[in-house]
Amino acid sequence: MPTMNCNTQAPCSTRSWSVSEDSLRRYVFFASESCIQELLSASDSNRPDNGNDGWKVLAFDDGVEISKRRSGSGSFHTFRSRWLLKSVSTQQFITVANAIDAAKQWDSDLVEARYIKELDENLSIIRLRFGESSKPLFRNREFIVYERRETMDDGTLVVAVASLPKEIAAGLQPKQNNSIRGFLLQSGWVVEKLDDDSCMVTYVVQLDPAGWLPKFFVNRFNTKLVMIIENLWKQAQACSAIPSITDPS
Repeated sequence: MPTMNCNTQAPCSTRSWSVSEDSLRRYVFFASESCIQELLSASDSNRPDNGNDGWKVLAFDDGVEISKRRSGSGSFHTFRSRWLLKSVSTQQFITVANAIDAAKQWDSDLVEARYIKELDENLSIIRLRFGESSKPLFRNREFIVYERRETMDDGTLVVAVASLPKEIAAGLQPKQNNSIRGFLLQSGWVVEKLDDDSCMVTYVVQLDPAGWLPKFFVNRFNTKLVMIIENLWKQAQACSAIPSITDPS
């Protein structure tokens, strides 16, 4: 059972839950199952555009399809980008499909990005912290997220990333006084292997920065976040010396 701690000199919203590593592992494994299924559903290549799944295509830019779907709460939208990479293996791209490399693309003023707990071989807890020079969406924000990496039976690779509940996050990593703890909701990557040694990359993100920001501003900026696929692919090329791709579409 979790133990609840409360700082009597701070508002009750700072209460934290101290959980054992085994309990944390079981919780994250259970929560990430839902995230994985949501990601696989969003990446389903066989669904017609604008079908009953609620995705609305916003743009098609340099081979990258950008879509959005209203979240269950209705407050913010979930955004999705998809890109067909030709002559690229899933293993080549998955090296940069992770929470830390993605956060580096969100904003250049990422002052801290580190693994704070390894729960299993493919299950980790990560802290992301942005500084005062960041864009308004990330300024003085920090995120405590889990990252789970799984390979499906058909070879599809899934990286599920989402914030821990605020009480559990506070128990693992107390929030700094000048920071705002944002929330990343069921986000991540799906890298599908195709028959012609190519892959379809899908990136899904839903970010709630917390604190006061206009919803239209958050939704507009989330649209830009899903454009990071191209930047990450260039990073993968530089790391592994993969021959350049002249026509990703």
